[in-house]
Amino acid sequence: MSFVLGLTGSIGMGKSTTARMFAEQGCDVWDADEAVHRLYAKTGAAVAPMAEVFPEAVVDGAVSREKLKAIIADDPEALRRIEGIVHPLVAEDRAAFIEASQADIVVLDIPLLFETGAEAQFDAIACVTVPAEVQRARVMERGTMTQAQFETIRDKQMPAEEKCRRSDYVIATDTLEAARQQVQDVIKDIGSKLADA
Repeated sequence: MSFVLGLTGSIGMGKSTTARMFAEQGCDVWDADEAVHRLYAKTGAAVAPMAEVFPEAVVDGAVSREKLKAIIADDPEALRRIEGIVHPLVAEDRAAFIEASQADIVVLDIPLLFETGAEAQFDAIACVTVPAEVQRARVMERGTMTQAQFETIRDKQMPAEEKCRRSDYVIATDTLEAARQQVQDVIKDIGSKLADA
């Protein structure tokens, strides 16, 4: 049975890069966003149930995120119904991944881990973090959203300090070298726990 580590962190904190570092160290890494992409793709498990509730969201046999955004903008209640379809499918995907893993440590990359109340499902949680000004600069450098869009997303997420306080491990991603060393330290610590178990 693998040790299940939840990996979380707010937008722009370096979570995806940190997840890759865990993968480089031999951990199996499951990505919540990638799972949703698979579920929304042609033949994905979310396409048929979504077509029943929101037929306009399905375009060319796949669920369109743009259409979903428009639906939610028109009807904020729609988000709850969409989550009711997607969250159980994501949970199934995650459970199947854990079940199939042969690695000592399985890392589950979940941006809204605390926001969705999922913390009890993990053996431990690691949170990535950087100072607020670094976070803002990173997101703005991507050129994919406005300052206002960034602030809207950030404000919907639990404050970074609270996420760090509730986590077993905190990984500061100011530099790649420091983050990589902290990832190795986390793996070493979990390894010692597994050896004692």
